Amino acid sequence: MTSRLTANGRAFAHIAAFVPELVALRRDLHAHPELGFEEVYTSGRVREALKLCGVDEIHSGIGKTGVVGVIRGKKTTSGRMIGLRADMDALTMTESNDFPWRSGKPGMMHGCGHDGHTAMLVGAARYLAETRNFDGTAVLIFQPGEEGFAGAKAMIDDGLFERFPVDAVYAMHNWPAMKPGTVGINSGPMMAAADRVSIEITGKGGHGAHAYLTIDPVLVAAHIITAVQSIVSRNVKPLDHAVVSLCAMEAGNLGAMSVVPGKATLVGTVRTFSPVVQELVERRLQELCSAIALGFGASATVTFDRMYPATINTLAEAVFAGDVAESIVGAANLVRDMEPSMGAEDFSFMLQARPGAYLRLGQGGEGSCFLHNSRYDFNDEVLPLGSALHASLAEQAMPLAE
Repeated sequence: MTSRLTANGRAFAHIAAFVPELVALRRDLHAHPELGFEEVYTSGRVREALKLCGVDEIHSGIGKTGVVGVIRGKKTTSGRMIGLRADMDALTMTESNDFPWRSGKPGMMHGCGHDGHTAMLVGAARYLAETRNFDGTAVLIFQPGEEGFAGAKAMIDDGLFERFPVDAVYAMHNWPAMKPGTVGINSGPMMAAADRVSIEITGKGGHGAHAYLTIDPVLVAAHIITAVQSIVSRNVKPLDHAVVSLCAMEAGNLGAMSVVPGKATLVGTVRTFSPVVQELVERRLQELCSAIALGFGASATVTFDRMYPATINTLAEAVFAGDVAESIVGAANLVRDMEPSMGAEDFSFMLQARPGAYLRLGQGGEGSCFLHNSRYDFNDEVLPLGSALHASLAEQAMPLAE
């Protein structure tokens, strides 16, 4: 397979020559999905590919199943070091596709395109190792466990940036809502913080026919569900952003129609961009839930788990990444004021530790599915563009002196 996309720059032209090999790798990874911190086959394929690419160093076992490749340029006198990151893990989903490279594992699939992200970074590794047109060191980070396991944090805790002290780090994610050949970025928040909220309501169980003798936690839960929607509409400034979604409830027994349970539990998520708004929402959840439960004679315990922080690009690196993207796809195909998503991404941990930027790579076509859909598949047409963008970020951040 050859890509029909066209783009500017020597990196794209060079990488286009080995697209069939990238497609084969991507489809092999798609057929062998693995969950967070279980990416044994995937990391093995990455190590094998990096060895064939001729990278200078390969480090494995960072953050359990993470892999890092190191490529030194024709010169390293600049002392510069740039990190490029791709995630490797799959999702707990059953795939509905019927093409030959569909998932071979029931209940697992690459429904978010991490197979494509991995293949793109391998493509960048091959180009950078073959050309070495830069002054410095490129660090290629193949990260496990993005889908809810905080694999980025695990790699950082395992000494990633102490061992590889990059000056800046970059990542990209495919985006089916944008057409192939386009890139999106902005100079601030790209993804929201993702927090888990659990509300445990304790009442007094009893017979449904004698409800006056109970303190019904289901009734309390219903009032809480309604009341917490006022937090965003009545406490958060209209120009700020927040989402509070209570998505699951557990109470009672469906086979016991006349038993009022003693407990009810609500579980949901909170999404914000600003730490100030995040703290406000957490405080108001505590206050509202406790007060409502108390009003009915019950009690409520709120547990607010901060899982992923917001993914916020640093200004200089976002502008630079936009300039690099523009040099490849042209100004008409670059969105510099990309609307942030209320989804979450654990690259946020890396951006808390180092300057950097997170980009969107358009890959949608006719009939394409959005992420986390059972019929999703990565668009192989964009593999050389993603590889070229990765490679060009490293080259242009560490230019060789004329």
